[in-house]
Amino acid sequence: MKKAVIAFTIILILILILFSMRLLSPKEIDDVTPSFFCAEELLKKSDILFVIPKFNNTLISENPEWCEYILSLNKTLGLHGVYHEYKEFETDRDQEYLQQGIDEFKTCFGYEPTLFKPPQNRISKTNKELIKQNNMKLKTILNKIIHKIYHCHY
Repeated sequence: MKKAVIAFTIILILILILFSMRLLSPKEIDDVTPSFFCAEELLKKSDILFVIPKFNNTLISENPEWCEYILSLNKTLGLHGVYHEYKEFETDRDQEYLQQGIDEFKTCFGYEPTLFKPPQNRISKTNKELIKQNNMKLKTILNKIIHKIYHCHY
């Protein structure tokens, strides 16, 4: 009986810690691109915006007003894949592939991304190394557990 109470107490404490972490950590929004609807309220309350640079072969830089608007929000911006295809970075990619996304991001926002989140939080070991070689901090499934994450939708 005493072991059950201790186990319950530990589980309750862990749940409270996780809840507190999610409450206090920066809020994020994924799937930011002109092709998706993002409620302005979500964009404003999020601290980090993860941008898809090419969705359905539409480049974010083709919409300079959108680029300016996103920059005007004064948020931290990160790269969310290149095309945001299903398990896009679970398949090994090369520098040329990733560079397409980096270049498009830079064309839109004027600087290279320092954060990267793979679509569906899936990434191969090779791609993890590729992201590291490009001086980007990788956000994976652990990030999803400890941060409140919103999504724009198609």
